[in-house]
Amino acid sequence: MFKKIKWKRVIMYFLLILLVIVCFFPFYVMIINATRSNTEIVKGFGIVPGNFLIENYKSMVAKYDVIGSFCNSVFVAVFATGLSLYFSAFTAFGFFNYQFKGKNILFIILLATMMIPSQVSIIGFYELNRKLKLLNSFVPLIIPGIASAGSVFFIRQYTESALSTSLLEAARIDGCGEFKIFHKIALPIMMPSIATMGIFSFVGNWNNYITPLILLNKPEKFTLPLAIASLAGTTYKPDLGGLYFDCTNHGGIFLLLQLHYWWAVNRSSKRINKKI
Repeated sequence: MFKKIKWKRVIMYFLLILLVIVCFFPFYVMIINATRSNTEIVKGFGIVPGNFLIENYKSMVAKYDVIGSFCNSVFVAVFATGLSLYFSAFTAFGFFNYQFKGKNILFIILLATMMIPSQVSIIGFYELNRKLKLLNSFVPLIIPGIASAGSVFFIRQYTESALSTSLLEAARIDGCGEFKIFHKIALPIMMPSIATMGIFSFVGNWNNYITPLILLNKPEKFTLPLAIASLAGTTYKPDLGGLYFDCTNHGGIFLLLQLHYWWAVNRSSKRINKKI
């Protein structure tokens, strides 16, 4: 019996290691290509690092304001993600905690908005921002993202299984106001779901290409996807290695939020164990 369990673990870990290698191999190739020249990249696939990392970086920075575009993307993605998560959590808490007439109908309408493609309203969205004189501004890239039906749904579903209404009632008896209950009690418990949606929200805001393409026409306002698109003008461009600069931040953001996710789950489990 012991040997059988041991072999099962060996096979399981072998498959997991193999899966990790398969998942991370494209990122490894991306990093390797960033160190190769345009000629080496065009020649074919390779896994050995090249000697053109500094040259690629200098060429990219000299011809395009990639650093400024990177800062623009960080600004838009961080603020859009932060505001979206906060107000989504606030809305989800309202749907979970309060009873009011038309609550279910309102929630269904909220979910129905998820089925409307954003491309359908892009022309009207452009005209609205033109009349409001918000073109070449980061405001229309940040504010509309606050209303995230998917985040509200996910956080609300998690809250129903993780947060007890008796805990909230006890806080009210102790004299806590509604805002204090949300920030001091509900928000820490909702953190695992917020961190999970934070990953998707940040990556979505970072990779947003269509909306900045429609609203921004000044190079100094370009986000990184627009700058990277300008780098990919032709196949045989001397700074082809600079195309791989765009994805380097995703891994760091993912690991940061993943660590926060596990921290929040561990914290919640310790609280539950103490209560038991």
